[in-house]
Amino acid sequence: MGEATVLFIETFLREDMLRLYGFASEVERGWFRLLQSVQGVGAKVALGVLGTLTTSELANAVALQDRAMVARAPGVGPKVAARIVAELKDKIPALSGGIDLPAGALAEPLPGGVALPVADAISALANLGYSREQAAGAVTVAVKEVGEDAPSTTLIRLALKALSR
Repeated sequence: MGEATVLFIETFLREDMLRLYGFASEVERGWFRLLQSVQGVGAKVALGVLGTLTTSELANAVALQDRAMVARAPGVGPKVAARIVAELKDKIPALSGGIDLPAGALAEPLPGGVALPVADAISALANLGYSREQAAGAVTVAVKEVGEDAPSTTLIRLALKALSR
């Protein structure tokens, strides 16, 4: 209260209305724009996603093709979540804060959308007490380093190394 603040504004102007959406960072505004580029995602759904997931959680969910995490947002069902992760997969490096999987890194997805060794590594790190966001970010770094064919034990070892830095 009483301090200056900066908002990043997205403006929608149509014949019959003017809407302003304010965001705390340029990254949030970028995600808002990017989410709306997905078929079936409008301003309301994009705001719901950004209200449920942080930008880093959203970047991890898209990078790891985790449809279930995206589907937690209000107004996002399984089909829309699948479309979001599929359509944004190649568009996130600029917004992800350094998370960038190699093309085809998740070549064998589970029904939930994540490759088995990746899911095992994230689960193992979560069982060690790391948050899902921390675990997913560290495993993403490990996948980038060793490639898509690495066993979960290697991914866990490299992810722990990344988390210790």
